[in-house]
Amino acid sequence: MNISRQNLSIIIVTYRSEKVIEQCLKNIPEDIKILIVDNANDEYFKKMIEKKHANVECILSKNNLGMGSGNNLGFKHIKTDFAFILNPDVILDKNTIDELINASKQLETFALIAPISKNLNYPNYKLDKNHIIKKNKPFKVLSVDGYAMLFNIKRLNQFKNFYYFDEKIFMYLENDDICKRIRDINEEIYMIPSSKVYHLGGKAVDSKHEYEIELSRNWHWIWSKFYFNKKHYGTINALKGGVPTFVSALFKYLIYFFINKKKKYIYFQRMSGFVNALVGNNSFYRPKIKS
Repeated sequence: MNISRQNLSIIIVTYRSEKVIEQCLKNIPEDIKILIVDNANDEYFKKMIEKKHANVECILSKNNLGMGSGNNLGFKHIKTDFAFILNPDVILDKNTIDELINASKQLETFALIAPISKNLNYPNYKLDKNHIIKKNKPFKVLSVDGYAMLFNIKRLNQFKNFYYFDEKIFMYLENDDICKRIRDINEEIYMIPSSKVYHLGGKAVDSKHEYEIELSRNWHWIWSKFYFNKKHYGTINALKGGVPTFVSALFKYLIYFFINKKKKYIYFQRMSGFVNALVGNNSFYRPKIKS
């Protein structure tokens, strides 16, 4: 089954994203349904965004679920065969979605397709080393970045044991995890070079919360890296990747202990994320942001 505007939904997970969301929404055709999952539980944001956009429904999460769990909540609410996951700090070209739709007609099967990043210095995909890219044609990849991913829900739902985003991961590597599990069931992931997006990067949350978000990033990146490696490659590999990072963070924590309070806490977060992953604790840390 090919994608059409009628059987496609857009899912966007937000958290204090008022300053960037309009840039994301402006090039989405009005006849495509958009579901926003707001992790900040902001009633005013919901009323404002639904009033301004007739094709937008906003559901509120009482807790900050993170990207993966937030997207899973979105999957449960939509009824279309395809879902395009977007971060709120992604800017689409006017033809981004139509190019995805057109490209889907060229593919016999796919589980996941994605537009390509306009920032050539930061490609949003990983390739097999031996793979050759054919110019302007869809090409297979190992994984795509999580800020723009279009899922073939109808196809993936045929696999009884397949689940979408791993809800143990609050943020980071949830996209690598789901892409690896898609490959493990011998399904295909494609990049669509004619469909382009620009990712602002790190702008999904209002910049006034920058330091709290930075603390959260440092905690979760280390936690998620250890968890992902342990889940897919075993404890030894997780330790090989995590211990050097922990030692480096400890060294820098000691350096900044008396001279830079903010940097000290950043490196403390890295150590804490690693230790909590090592002992099997959940990814519990949340940024301390007041409404």
